[in-house]
Amino acid sequence: MEFLCYHRDRPGSLALRHELLEEHWSYMDRYAAEMIARGPTMDDDGETPTGSVHILGLPGPDAARAFAFDEPGYQTGVYRDVLLRRWRNVLGRTMWEFPGGPEDGDRYLVLGLGAGPAVDLEPPSAWAESDELIAYGPLLSDDGTVWVGTAALLRAPDPETARAVLTADGYAGIEVHHWQFGGRS
Repeated sequence: MEFLCYHRDRPGSLALRHELLEEHWSYMDRYAAEMIARGPTMDDDGETPTGSVHILGLPGPDAARAFAFDEPGYQTGVYRDVLLRRWRNVLGRTMWEFPGGPEDGDRYLVLGLGAGPAVDLEPPSAWAESDELIAYGPLLSDDGTVWVGTAALLRAPDPETARAVLTADGYAGIEVHHWQFGGRS
């Protein structure tokens, strides 16, 4: 089963985040084989982290909760909240297989939180035919039967273009966050 875990930073926790960076990476190293994508979300300045995204395959919801809540930053108060949802890897690849590589262009996390009937179970054709999608898939209930939104990692020239990957009126809200490829250098 695949899961998306988005830890959102607590205001004022940047120094603690930096202090725990090696512990965070060491923790994530234990899950290297399961990772589909990972990396920090950033403030508009592109320098200040605002959260941490991990998409990975795990045996089930209990393992996903353990992954999310045993993370050192979560345990010490770096994060204000955690979005943890089942996810389906529509592209069938990892971020390391993305043809655009880790550094060309601006990258974004786009989260659409569901409201009503499921939309965007597959990427729109204009996006599917481009080389701009890094990861894409629906967010689902723990048992995988109920659509609760959609999440995408992508390359785009600006946040407005990134937002256009999702159907504007199909969600209660759409969030766009600057995102970077993560992991050890």
